[in-house]
Amino acid sequence: MMSAAPRDPRTTQLQASAVPGPEISLAELPLRPELVGEEPYGAPQLDVPVALNTNENPYSPSVLVRAQMAAAIERVARTLNRYPDREALELRADLAKYLGFGLHARNIWVANGSNEVMTHVLSAFGGPGRTVLTFTPTYSMYPEYARNTHTNYVTVPRKPDFTLDSELVLQAVAEHHPDVILITTPNNPTGTLTPVKVVEEILERTDALVVVDEAYQEFTEFPEDSALALLPRFGRLIVSRTMSKAFALAGGRVGYLAAAPAVVDACRIVRLPYHLSAQTQAIARVALANKSELLAQVDELRQACQDLQDWLRRTGLDLVPSQANFCLFGRFVDRHAVWQALLDEGVLVRETGPEGFLRVSAGTPEEMAAFRAALGPIIIHQGVLAPGLMARVKPEGPAKLPKGMKK
Repeated sequence: MMSAAPRDPRTTQLQASAVPGPEISLAELPLRPELVGEEPYGAPQLDVPVALNTNENPYSPSVLVRAQMAAAIERVARTLNRYPDREALELRADLAKYLGFGLHARNIWVANGSNEVMTHVLSAFGGPGRTVLTFTPTYSMYPEYARNTHTNYVTVPRKPDFTLDSELVLQAVAEHHPDVILITTPNNPTGTLTPVKVVEEILERTDALVVVDEAYQEFTEFPEDSALALLPRFGRLIVSRTMSKAFALAGGRVGYLAAAPAVVDACRIVRLPYHLSAQTQAIARVALANKSELLAQVDELRQACQDLQDWLRRTGLDLVPSQANFCLFGRFVDRHAVWQALLDEGVLVRETGPEGFLRVSAGTPEEMAAFRAALGPIIIHQGVLAPGLMARVKPEGPAKLPKGMKK
């Protein structure tokens, strides 16, 4: 079982604040039955010196790129009294050019983050009486996409090393007869890859729609080794991407997919009118125009994540080898105690994934130093490791934040 995610204290503060109008509880409202007892998704958004919990790119756009974004916003502000291009054609053309593989604007759909992209996909191809199949552990929002679109959500465990092969997937397909298969590579939260050859074997033996979520593809050792290469052969393949991670545009909210034009048309049917603001489109186009500068940071983060994994192994912890900009480490008898102890030192990681593990994102050199300095004494002095690991722990010195960083 997975323990509940830590609550954001700001939510409690907001709920406790006085508001005008009649007092009524959520339980008194005619909420949809499947929403009773549910809580909003969200990793804690805490004001800490070192935030390594949401797989963000820690490097903000440069002064030059920010100036270009500001200029682009100023231009679109002149016509904010008018609706934006509801088809986002220029942005879709830019994304097609970025992806390559002979894609055109008609192969691309774009929305407010990959969250909305997936909601469009399941709104079009899921729904009552239909099933989406995925493989756990995986991204915690997937069941919410299914719930919100009234799609039956079915999961099957991954292999013990958290990978997938075509035999495992196709056996699950034969058992559950899904309408949509969702494969995440690199997988979140494990960082494990599913080879393109495996995706190809699955597509050759199923009529289901196959969605390959490549949100972290740019961080892999070979980012060009993508399921995008299969699109010319398979009309029921969808490859989902995001600009939140590699392009340091988490605040911009831009996700997209590549697929056959008919799939894009299906998403156009279910999207809300003018769903993507003029500002969002403008900022995303600036980011794509500066892809060389922004993706240069990806190389640094890829290496930082590999260095982090090497250090965690030397420290004596169990580790899930990752090809993303994050990794799982453990196993802890009480992972929440470790999470809290790190937070007390000003370092925020994510309490998610298989029992006993925590997830940490790659950060700047200063943030990585702070994480290492905080974690070493915690696992030694609190005795929170699983039995048998304590003797393998090697201290890294006293827990302290880098110079210039305060709790």
